[in-house]
Amino acid sequence: MLKPEIIRSFLLAAAGSFLLSGPVSAGSYDDALSSARMGDTGQLTNLLARGIDPDTVDANGNTLLILAAREGNAETVKALLNYRPRVAYRNLAGDSALMLAVLGGHDEVVDALLAAKAPLNHDGWTALHYAAFEGHQGLFDKLLAAGADINALAPNQSDVLMLAARNGHIDLVRHLVALGVPLDRRNEAGVDAAQWARSNGNTDIAEIIESARARRR
Repeated sequence: MLKPEIIRSFLLAAAGSFLLSGPVSAGSYDDALSSARMGDTGQLTNLLARGIDPDTVDANGNTLLILAAREGNAETVKALLNYRPRVAYRNLAGDSALMLAVLGGHDEVVDALLAAKAPLNHDGWTALHYAAFEGHQGLFDKLLAAGADINALAPNQSDVLMLAARNGHIDLVRHLVALGVPLDRRNEAGVDAAQWARSNGNTDIAEIIESARARRR
């Protein structure tokens, strides 16, 4: 029969919180999460050196890397990457560290995660979708150059042109049209990029897409 303290260790490990090795205390779990969010690289590095699991997660499934990336804490992200966390890990909402770094427009964090081979293409929403949604054209091109699939569809069957058009990102829309993306796709609601733009008051974007569609035909 297993001793109670062994059972307790297994349960803590299964919860995915942290490793209770060496001098690490129970309070270190909260300290690690706080350090990642606040960008306290020194404290977090100390905790990692003492045994905190680099894949520690909070109640929402956010790892230390996701928390640091979401807040744009570039130095903290770089320090964490030295401990080989799971860069592909996605939280309960389906967001990875790269996706949230792109959503927040954190260029330096995105660079670090791309260098660490963070996945670009997978089921569901992707970092490229988020770049289009927020109109981060520089990041969009960076992800594209790294191998992101420009034709990937979001869960609601929206593509990058629809997302950029919906949110009024006219420069990115022009860029996407020049890149030759399809102009006639429809999402699960049966709406194409031009219609979605117009319904949100982005008539100039709708006209750009409709003019490009006429030229192609």
